[in-house]
Amino acid sequence: MAGSNEWNLDASISSATGSALIDDDNDPLTQMSLVFDSTGKLTNTVDPTITLTLTNGAVSGQKITLDLVDNGASNGNVTGYPSATMMNSQSQDGYPAGILQSVSVETNGVVTGSYSNGQRIDLYRIALADFPSYSGLNKIGHNLYTASKDSGQPSIGIIGTGRLGTISPQSLEMSNVDLATEFVKMITTQRAYQANSKVISTSDELLQELINIKR
Repeated sequence: MAGSNEWNLDASISSATGSALIDDDNDPLTQMSLVFDSTGKLTNTVDPTITLTLTNGAVSGQKITLDLVDNGASNGNVTGYPSATMMNSQSQDGYPAGILQSVSVETNGVVTGSYSNGQRIDLYRIALADFPSYSGLNKIGHNLYTASKDSGQPSIGIIGTGRLGTISPQSLEMSNVDLATEFVKMITTQRAYQANSKVISTSDELLQELINIKR
């Protein structure tokens, strides 16, 4: 406290992290005064700006402005009355540092990261490629294809535009095998096996009968 109606506002951080200055009307200081009149109203006419010069790899010269004054007069957020000191936060427009916890993909191809501080940030966007001839693509295994002379050059664009389709995130692609056709092939193979087995069995009986006639 500087006086009965005057309070000192200090700005400081660890010396290992950087330095902090308060800028009051283009006059950088390590502290400034908040002066109140006899009614408890703040008489300062300029919002103090705290400038952080950091040395730990973060953004240097970051500025934090305290919203105390509106059009040259107090906005009433800070008052000085003869009562017990009380501090509260009216609003906040920032958030703490966060760690990437999960990644999700939207139907429009936007890859979004969810962080531990509650923020969701768009990181990337997936693109799709269209070809003049899909049948001309070369198979390279593991459901992967590559462009060829027959397929033509790829046309890359944003998902959902032009001829490009959409994607289905968090979905498992089912087999594209036609079960009815595969069952018909299996039954045909089984019947052919049974028929061949019957031919072998009949041939064996004929040979056995010839042996019996000889005896």
